[in-house]
Amino acid sequence: MSVNLTKGQRVDLTKPGDAGLKKVIVGLGWDEVEQKRGLFGKKPEDIDCDASAILISTGGKLTSNDDVVFYHNLNHKSGAVNHQGDNLTGRGDGDDEQIIVDLPDIPQNYEKIVFTVTIYQARERGQSFGMIKNAFIRIVDASNGSELFRYNLTENFEGRTALVFGELYRRNGGWKFSAIGEATNDNGISEMARRFL
Repeated sequence: MSVNLTKGQRVDLTKPGDAGLKKVIVGLGWDEVEQKRGLFGKKPEDIDCDASAILISTGGKLTSNDDVVFYHNLNHKSGAVNHQGDNLTGRGDGDDEQIIVDLPDIPQNYEKIVFTVTIYQARERGQSFGMIKNAFIRIVDASNGSELFRYNLTENFEGRTALVFGELYRRNGGWKFSAIGEATNDNGISEMARRFL
């Protein structure tokens, strides 16, 4: 049975010596708010949200571009974090993008994985998360497809172009998840990643 999280809430995924949960699917989803047609009935551009995973070293910093898993770098060099592909519109039900994480295979020199969503060319297209609704992040047990946790974003992020959704982090030999829900004005994953340098 899934647990709904609130902003700032932290939950255990695994405990020290836990042999159960090995692989999780981090599903991210969103829907576009209905936009009015422009001049001469022109349809507005679709909002292309991009999910990313940023692997942070034990020093608390991003140390390599290779540690950002996103639509141009789908697989981490360790093989432990794998993006399942880019959804350009957010249409349809369920997860719009998924990132699969093999918890035991994450090298020990990483202390956490930060999950973000940015809007592709947000500034150029005049788009923001105020044009998005029903945004969520969820953690699924990949072995049986059961949803463990879900964090629904309910705040209005008008004018904001990027979000830190949540993070998986090591604590005392186990893994925890924290629901963050922090909005920023970063324009794309490269600007967002610089926050962690």
